[in-house]
Amino acid sequence: MKLVRSAVAGGALLMAACASSTPGSRVAQAPQLFEALSGTQKQAVMEGRVIEGMTPDAVYLAWGRPDRVTRGSENGAPYEWWRYTELQPVYRSSVVAGMGYGYGYGPYGYGGRRYYHPGFVAVDTGPDYVPMTAAVVRFSRNRVTGWERLR
Repeated sequence: MKLVRSAVAGGALLMAACASSTPGSRVAQAPQLFEALSGTQKQAVMEGRVIEGMTPDAVYLAWGRPDRVTRGSENGAPYEWWRYTELQPVYRSSVVAGMGYGYGYGPYGYGGRRYYHPGFVAVDTGPDYVPMTAAVVRFSRNRVTGWERLR
């Protein structure tokens, strides 16, 4: 019975985590941020879009928290870049083979008895997942001045 309750609780947590990644769930968590937006920005947020002139709060509601924030200054004006990443598969395949005589560790210690290794073949295929930049939002004076979805 405890196992069933644990599974149900774990499933509920997983669903809550997934639900928090939508604009609607972020608006429900912070309605005061949403109410402060203009009508055009409210519509963009609910559609998961970013438009020029949005505040950082509006971008958060539309796309969520960035994975990385870079701050700097250009011509005396501060700016911020928000970067969003996603895991992308990188496919690889490699084959390694070997056989023959050699010395090595064994029952006789270092450099022990000479042995024959009949051979081996190792095949390693499949994806590795690496974080890649998926989108960038640029803010200047606390407003979106540009954005780009890369994927």
